[in-house]
Amino acid sequence: MSQPVKKKRGRKKASSNYFTADTDKAIVAYNNSTDPVFRAKIFTDQIYYPFYKLVENIIHTFKFYYTDVDTIEDLKHELISLLLEEKIHYFDPTRGAKAYSYFGTIVKRHLIVYNKQNYKMLQQKAPTDGLEEREVYPTDIEEDQTIHLSQIFDIFIEECTNNLEELFPKEQDRKIADAILVLFAKRKTLELFNKKALYILIREMTGVETLNITKVVNILKEEFYNVYYHYSADYRITSKD
Repeated sequence: MSQPVKKKRGRKKASSNYFTADTDKAIVAYNNSTDPVFRAKIFTDQIYYPFYKLVENIIHTFKFYYTDVDTIEDLKHELISLLLEEKIHYFDPTRGAKAYSYFGTIVKRHLIVYNKQNYKMLQQKAPTDGLEEREVYPTDIEEDQTIHLSQIFDIFIEECTNNLEELFPKEQDRKIADAILVLFAKRKTLELFNKKALYILIREMTGVETLNITKVVNILKEEFYNVYYHYSADYRITSKD
C-alpha cells in the first residue's frame, strides 16, 4: 500500500527510525517476563516511545481526527493502553510478523471503526452545516475503504526507513537506499521524475555506480510490493485525488 542534493550524506536518522529490530526484541522480552518491575522498565525505556510514534503517525497519515476524547494526545494514550493491555501478549515473531506491521495493522483497523462511529454520532448531534465547515474529515479511508496510492507510498517510505539496517546490512547499500527514500519523500517537488534523471541524482548524492543503485532499487521495489499487497487486501487503492 522528495530537493536539495547532498553528495556526502543522506537524511538524518534518529527521529524517524523509532521502531527497530531492538523494539521487536524488547517486546518479546516483555512478553517472556513475569517480573512486573522488569516489565515496567523495559516498556518505559524501549517500547513506550515506538508505540507513541506509531499511533501518532497513523492518526495523522489517515486523518483519524473524530474522537470522543478531548485531544489527539488523549487518543494516542488510549491507543497505547489498548496495545499494552489487550494486544501486546499476542505478538509472536515466530510467525514471521514484524512488530511494526503487526501493531500498525491493529491500530489502523481499530481507528477505522472508532473514527466512523464517532463521525456518525457527531452527525446526529450537530447541525449539518457545522460539519461541512470543519477543516478535517473523518478519515482519508472513505466509506468504501479506499486508500490513495500516495498514502501507500508514504507508508512504504516510513517502513523502509524504520527497517533500513535490517534491509541493507552494508553501509554503502544503506547510503543508497537513504538517498532513494529522500527522493521519494520529496517526489512532489521534483521537476523530472524519470528513471534516468533519478539515477543521476542518486549517483550525485552517493557517489556510487549504477549497478550498485540497481541492486538496492530492486530490494526497495520488492518492499513496496509487499506494502501494496498488504493494503490491497483491506482497501480499494486509487491514484485519484
